[in-house]
Amino acid sequence: MNTAAALAVPARHQAASSPFAAMPSEVGWADLVSHRSYLVRFAQRRLRDPLLAEDVVHDVFEAVLSGRAVFAGRAALRSWLTAVLKHKIVDAVRRNTGFESAQDVADDDGALAIECPQPRPDEIAEQQQLLARTLERIEALPSGLRDVMRLRVLDDQPTEAVCRQLGISEDNLFVRLHRARKQLLS
Repeated sequence: MNTAAALAVPARHQAASSPFAAMPSEVGWADLVSHRSYLVRFAQRRLRDPLLAEDVVHDVFEAVLSGRAVFAGRAALRSWLTAVLKHKIVDAVRRNTGFESAQDVADDDGALAIECPQPRPDEIAEQQQLLARTLERIEALPSGLRDVMRLRVLDDQPTEAVCRQLGISEDNLFVRLHRARKQLLS
C-alpha cells in the first residue's frame, strides 16, 4: 500500500484562500444565504426575541465562514445549519440567563419601567386597611365562630389544641371554620 496515498488529505479539508475551503466545493455563499430566512424564523420561535434571533443566525454564519463549524456533507445543508443554530441558541440562552430584555421592561415611551420588589406605600396602606376590616368582621361573628377563627387561623394553633380548648370534635371545628369563612366572604 502506498503510504503517501493513505496519508493524503482530501481536497475538501485542505487549506485554501477561500473562506469556503472547509465546505464541499458545491456549497457557496448563495447556498448559505438561501437558508437565512428559515434559520431566523427557527431562532425566533425558540428565543421569542427577533433581535437576538438575528444575532444568533449571524453567529452561525460567522462560525461557518471562519471554519469553526465544518460541513462534511453527511447531511443536508439546512439540517447541518439548523444543528449549528441549535447549539448557538443554547449558548445565547446560557449567556443571557438572569437578564431581561430591555424591550420587555420598557413602557410605551421607551423608558425602562423597573419595578421594585417591595410593596409601594399605597399598597401597604391598602393591605393594612383590608386587614383592619377583616379583623373587625371576625370580631362581629357569633362567639362560636369567632373563637374558632381566633384560635385556629389568627393564633395558628394546632387542630387538636383548639378542639380540646373549645370542647368540640375535629369535624365540628372544620364545620365552624367553613361557616365563619363563608360569613366573612358574604
